Amino acid sequence: MKKSSLQSLVSYLNGETITNIDEIKAEIEAELAKDVERKQANAEAYEAAKPIILGALSDTPVTLGELYDEVADDLPDGFTKGKVQYAVTRLWCDEITKVEGKVNSYTRKA
Repeated sequence: MKKSSLQSLVSYLNGETITNIDEIKAEIEAELAKDVERKQANAEAYEAAKPIILGALSDTPVTLGELYDEVADDLPDGFTKGKVQYAVTRLWCDEITKVEGKVNSYTRKA
């Protein structure tokens, strides 16, 4: 959002009359839509990565680094090691067993 629009919005909220309220509304709606699109794209990327990542896990424990190295070429564009870590430790933790150690490792639940 443009700084001038924010200044106009503050003026409007302070009771002043402004002429660009429709422009400000459109900018706010565009920002909100952009956030929705980003979240949808992320959700689709995680959904596409799930069978790849879970398919690479077995009953042999692997570290996140080893797991990422194994699946990196098959993951959606921009799917980083950090996203693999987030997915394994937060999103799909009910399907994955964490093996505690100096470096944690992970297996797929039977």
